[in-house]
Amino acid sequence: MHSISLVCLSAFLAIGSPSQKTVTKSDVATATATVQAIDTANRIITLRSEDGTEDTMYVPTDVTRFDQVKVGDKLKVRYHESMVFQVRKPGEAGSKPGDTVNAARTPGAKPGAQMSRQVTATVDVVAVDPSVPSITIKTADGRTVTRKIENKKNIEGVKAGDKIDITFTQAALIAIEAPTAK
Repeated sequence: MHSISLVCLSAFLAIGSPSQKTVTKSDVATATATVQAIDTANRIITLRSEDGTEDTMYVPTDVTRFDQVKVGDKLKVRYHESMVFQVRKPGEAGSKPGDTVNAARTPGAKPGAQMSRQVTATVDVVAVDPSVPSITIKTADGRTVTRKIENKKNIEGVKAGDKIDITFTQAALIAIEAPTAK
């Protein structure tokens, strides 16, 4: 979870002023890949993306309709990612750290799924140096990390002793479509 805290903190430092109570950043991406090969015995699938690159991956056993996927099927993925940062002053109540994962099968003739994961972590502000500008934080596992920031305004009002609650959410909607006839 510590690496997620660092990635999220870096994004926080690039997006906006923490003098706002809550800062949110989100992004949505879509991708399509074509099934090139299937190793049913080992649950390995090879996909080719629209740009021609291929990737081979293991399909977990919880994917119960793996046997319904065929070479030539198109896999469509819609991926959403958001980060919410909330700066707290010492003594203010914060979010509880945690990790939540949800997965659900989508109905239909072909396999599909909706999956989401939400991680909440808190970092402690150790120091803020507006002259660089940079911020030094301490992660929950005790590591101290200093990061330069692009815009000095992003650390206005943030002081040593403050806490930054980071909620990182990922969600994916995956659908398999049969190949289209030519």
